[in-house]
Amino acid sequence: QVQLVESGGGLVQAGGSLGLSCAASGSIRSINTMGWFHQAPGKQRELVALITSGGTTNYADSMKGRFTISRDNAKNTVYLQMNSLKVEDTAVYYCNLRFLVNNYWGQGTQVTVSS
Repeated sequence: QVQLVESGGGLVQAGGSLGLSCAASGSIRSINTMGWFHQAPGKQRELVALITSGGTTNYADSMKGRFTISRDNAKNTVYLQMNSLKVEDTAVYYCNLRFLVNNYWGQGTQVTVSS
């Protein structure tokens, strides 16, 4: 069984910064991809950023230059540093872990950006 525990969401003004973290525990393959998705009310869940265990990253176009994803393989933890936040970044942010055919999600953490 794999568990993902997220932390770090909250309320911030537009232009501000927030950091998220997600710690994975359980039976995890060392070769995996971790990442973040977000879901705004009434919208589909969308990719924010991914990072492989080898350090390769992938960002949604709207996050490039503002968000930075990183990970600590020894701690099975992924981080998301969000800078220059916009009102439209408001959403529930979900941590994701995938390896082989397995796909796991965290419970989600709310990020609200006020104008």
